[in-house]
Amino acid sequence: MKRAYSLIFLAALAFLLGGCAAPTIRSEVTAFHEWPAQLPDKSFAFERNRAQDNDLEYRNYEYLVRAELLRLGFTDAAAARPALKVSLTYGVTDRDVRIVEPVVINSGWGPGFYGPGWPYRYRYYDPFFYDPFWSMPPVVSYQESNYRLYRRQLQVVIARAADGKKLYDVTVTSEGKTPSLAAIMPYMVKSAFADFPGKSGVPRQVELEFKQNPVKNGKPQE
Repeated sequence: MKRAYSLIFLAALAFLLGGCAAPTIRSEVTAFHEWPAQLPDKSFAFERNRAQDNDLEYRNYEYLVRAELLRLGFTDAAAARPALKVSLTYGVTDRDVRIVEPVVINSGWGPGFYGPGWPYRYRYYDPFFYDPFWSMPPVVSYQESNYRLYRRQLQVVIARAADGKKLYDVTVTSEGKTPSLAAIMPYMVKSAFADFPGKSGVPRQVELEFKQNPVKNGKPQE
């Protein structure tokens, strides 16, 4: 019995210590590409439809993609004729999530007692002061929690301007409780170009540390 309580205590301790770590944004990234070994002209321009031309949110995300391309050695074509054209689409959907989890309740009196029926949310029970004559074994109950989960998605396509042939097509998907696409997009864009161009058709996870202000002075933070 004491061994069981010790394991519970260690599990709770690990959970609490893990909670002190910096929050991260985890994304699922899948890129399909036929990236040439040699590409002397890496000038690019964005391809927009009429609605995107007057969409401030789109222009902000476009700026994030531009910053990543420049970091990778691409050049902004500006008024010149580009060798590549870049397009991006994005969106967010949501769904309701229901979780039922066990909760350990201390039902007896004794050292470490916090009141009748006090829930040990993280299954903690003090193994050093356990005495079968002082305290009854814990009772397992169940607790239900409900929340909304948001699925954010970004797709970036790089194609040859001359014939429209796709060279790089990446999709980034991220799930979390944050409904704001603007708050998560800097991390999704960075994930889209992590290890560029990478292995074609191989899904992978990219995890980045979450910062309160990922964009500072008009530039994404490193």
